[in-house]
Amino acid sequence: MDFFHQKLFRDIAETGSLSRGAALNDISQSAASQHIQELERIVGMDLIDRSRRPIQLTEAGHLYLGLCRDLLRRSEEFNNAISQLKTAVVGTVRVASIFSVGLVEMSRLESLFAQRFPQATLEVEYVRPEKVYESIRGDKADLGLVSYPNSGKDISVIPWREEEMVVAAAPSHPIALLTKVQPNDLDGMEFIAFDPELPIRKDVDRFLKDSSVAVKISKHFDSIPMVKEALSLGNCVSIVPARMMRGEIAEGRLVGIPLEAPGLIRPLGIIYSRKKRLNRAAQAFLDLLQEAEQPQVTVG
Repeated sequence: MDFFHQKLFRDIAETGSLSRGAALNDISQSAASQHIQELERIVGMDLIDRSRRPIQLTEAGHLYLGLCRDLLRRSEEFNNAISQLKTAVVGTVRVASIFSVGLVEMSRLESLFAQRFPQATLEVEYVRPEKVYESIRGDKADLGLVSYPNSGKDISVIPWREEEMVVAAAPSHPIALLTKVQPNDLDGMEFIAFDPELPIRKDVDRFLKDSSVAVKISKHFDSIPMVKEALSLGNCVSIVPARMMRGEIAEGRLVGIPLEAPGLIRPLGIIYSRKKRLNRAAQAFLDLLQEAEQPQVTVG
């Protein structure tokens, strides 16, 4: 809002000079003088005692100066409040995440998001990979977190991070004695696999085939937590993202042995609909995902 005339009068009164007050407002001294005269005509009283130098305010002038200061202060408070409303992050962001990402990451990210944006709400649903895509396409989620992300005509992908895959086993398993695993070390071993339709299963199968390795698949599961539970029994191995084993490694329940280079990498991505503009809360969470520090994982 424009309070130019009130600011001009305040500056003239506080500097005690028409010329300095005019200069602060980028107008000529003559224009400033005309403004004061017009104002005095409207009020019907002198506001400035022109017989004194530097100029002094009359009693009416002091009253008007108080009004000007109050209006300008209130105007500044109003503008600041409007600015905060324009930039405030409000609303709800809906996230669909695969289980492995959600279980490891979301507790920390939810806490950080709540601290930064207390007026926004984060809703997270943990589902299978294909359901993440369905949620984005069906407008049930604003953002999706998936491994091996695929873009399309209606889906955009933002690469998030790459996770090292390691050979996982119980500490009692003979392979736990190795510091590095050659692919052929796995030949003939009892193996815990992921469900055949999952991208991570297809990637591991391709890796084993390219390495001319044949494992004996004893069980297969649709989630990393279930694979880890089966591994803890001690007689099988698997290949899983190292990042997903931090807790079990720290507790001594499992070990993760690096694969000989080039090994395997699990890519993670953030997906969203090309047809929909992200709301402010969703954009804020997307920014948080991209900037959040990703702690390193020590395996062994």
